Order: sequence, then C-alpha cells, then structure tokens
Amino acid sequence: MLLADELIKKGVLKNPRLIEAFRAVDRKKFVPDDLEGFAYRDEPLPIGEGQTISQPWTVAFMLELLDPQPGENILEIGYGSGWVTALMAHCGANVYAIERIPQLCEFGKDNVENFLATQRKEFRDSIVKFYCQDGAKGLPEIAKRVGGFDKIIAAAAATILPPAWKDQLKIGGKIIVPIEHSIFLFTKRGHNQFDEREYSGFAFVPLVEEN
Repeated sequence: MLLADELIKKGVLKNPRLIEAFRAVDRKKFVPDDLEGFAYRDEPLPIGEGQTISQPWTVAFMLELLDPQPGENILEIGYGSGWVTALMAHCGANVYAIERIPQLCEFGKDNVENFLATQRKEFRDSIVKFYCQDGAKGLPEIAKRVGGFDKIIAAAAATILPPAWKDQLKIGGKIIVPIEHSIFLFTKRGHNQFDEREYSGFAFVPLVEEN
C-alpha cells in the first residue's frame, strides 16, 4: 500500500511485521466517510468529538518503539478510530483497548470488527476487547488475570505517567506514552523502577481523566 511505502521511504517504518500490518490495515477504513479521500495523507485527521486519527508517521514511530509481538497482552489507551488497535492485532497481539468517549467507542469498535471480519483466520486469532471507560485507571482485573500487561500504549498526552499503568505492567514490559510535547518510552526494571527515554517535538490531544 502506498502509505506503507511512503513511511518506509521516510525511514520511520522498518520492522517487517509492522510493514506487513501497515500494508494490510487500510487507513481509509478507519476515517469518517467524508474524509476517505484524505486517508493516505501523512497528517492527522478529525474523527469527531474533538479527537483525531493520528498522523501515520507518528503511529509508525510509536509502534516501532512498542514492537508488538504475537501473543503479547497490550493495553491501549484511547483507541479512537481503532486503526492502531487493528495494526497491533494484525501483528498477533492481544489488545485490550479503552476509549472514554461513547461515540468513538462505537466508531472504533465497529471499524476494527469490520476489518477483522475480512481477514484470514490467522489474523483473527488475536483477542481484541473494547472498554468504554476512563483509560487512566487501566484494567486492573485483566492485568491480574494475564500476569501484568506486556506493553501499554496511549494516544493522548498525559501530564504524568498514571500510577495504575505502572502497577499493571509486568517487569520487563514497556509503556509508550505522550507526556506534554514528547513521546516517552518507559521500561519497567523492577517494582516502581523504570528506565525512560524521551523523544521530543510531538503534539497530541490531552488525556482526560474522570474524577
């Protein structure tokens, strides 16, 4: 697909598994109907309720850091259009996706389910679950059941790393999250012990927490 080729040429998309996912998961199927003609542009697009589907370059950058693997349990905060959810599912990961805006809960869920219904069986074996609630709290019951999430990715900018995400990540796992105008990679080395790397120069919608 042309979008994947463009991202490869720009040097941001390198991982063979992610290249395959970007070729298979058509971004056009995850934008509002009136914006389908803009789906292959390397820019964010509005999806309603003040939210956007992120710029493809940024999505590729974050997923390259995340490196989703088959069988991993990944917590996704702010699934919005569902495009990133579908990309990770195509990589074979089990995705537990949270969105707090009711209209987008249905929009993204429908997009992902429609996509998965068209795929060969091996790409439908991933577990994909949707939750319409506050993402800052994570999913403690699911985290306990799976022994901690392998990875966590967020699509909205936090002011600090939510404590619930730290607790629900297994040791050795990683979190990819925007904080203010940077993307951070946190790697859990022990109980409440994290290494971090910062990549600056990004813009995201804010993470909204419920009181």
